[in-house]
Amino acid sequence: MNGVFVVRAGSLSLRVARRAVLVCGLLGIALVALALWAFTLGSYPLSLGDLADVLTGTARDGIRTVVLEWRAPRIVAAVVFGAALAVGGAIFQSLTRNPLGSPDVIGLTTGSYTGVVLTLLAGASSYAALAAGALAGGLITAFAVYLLAFRRGVRGFRLIIVGIAVGALLSSVNTWFSVKADVDTALRAAVWGAGSLSNIGWPAVLMASGLAAGVALLAPLAQRRMRWLELGDDTAAMMGVPVERTKLLLVVLAVAATAAVTAAAGPIAFVALAAPQIARRIGRGASVDLTGAALVGALLLLGADIAAQHAIPGVLLPTGAVTVCVGGTYLLVLLVRESRRGS
Repeated sequence: MNGVFVVRAGSLSLRVARRAVLVCGLLGIALVALALWAFTLGSYPLSLGDLADVLTGTARDGIRTVVLEWRAPRIVAAVVFGAALAVGGAIFQSLTRNPLGSPDVIGLTTGSYTGVVLTLLAGASSYAALAAGALAGGLITAFAVYLLAFRRGVRGFRLIIVGIAVGALLSSVNTWFSVKADVDTALRAAVWGAGSLSNIGWPAVLMASGLAAGVALLAPLAQRRMRWLELGDDTAAMMGVPVERTKLLLVVLAVAATAAVTAAAGPIAFVALAAPQIARRIGRGASVDLTGAALVGALLLLGADIAAQHAIPGVLLPTGAVTVCVGGTYLLVLLVRESRRGS
């Protein structure tokens, strides 16, 4: 009897793995297709042949400039940043065991924003300084939320409620800083706070990608620890997992992924919230897969950036404004579904 159960469990896990590989493959193809389409759009339209010429080194200098210096940084940033935000959101949703658990909902993105605002007020404006400020602000906020929510362990719902309260407090602090700062600094903080990829360049993209690559290297370990914690704290402890230390390490990893994006592009909302759940529903899995979430996040942010540039002719919108519109609708649907499930 036990042998039959093991065979069935193995067959089920094999089918799940095959489905995950198939879904990730299809998402990857869709992402490549969307990125190629993004290269062809703009006031200087290009063809796929022009892109091929750039890759082979036979393109004219004007086309090389448009592709490599103007469009490539923004497209690469959208892909990398979307993936990083989705991974951060997936980790927090796994820790809280709640689809509302994401860095922008529980205040960590606001904390990173506070760190960047303080860095700007101190007179520093390089990406390294902003990244350090965003990471410090996010980590301090995360530890504050963690300590305030800790009662013989951390429960998901309590973490979300405390995070929302801390985020609201930090939002008022950010507003106060903007009022007290000089006009130039306040304007820079306001433009940056809208969340945009308009002024992104290769230096910021490469530095953010380096930090995101470090997160990606630790993702397999994080995925395994997330699976153990999803079984319950008691079960994970019985398996030899240091529960609270593992949660702290996962929080640091998620904050690092979020801070890398926040420092370069500002707070881009709702990608971290929506991407993991969309990936879970596409893959029909019981838990969130980090690879699938990263691919969906990259698709969402790249699609939002394309819409921000080309949806309204002659109007360039902040990418964050598009993600807020899409994410607000998603959040409303999610809240209605959760309320019906609870009733």
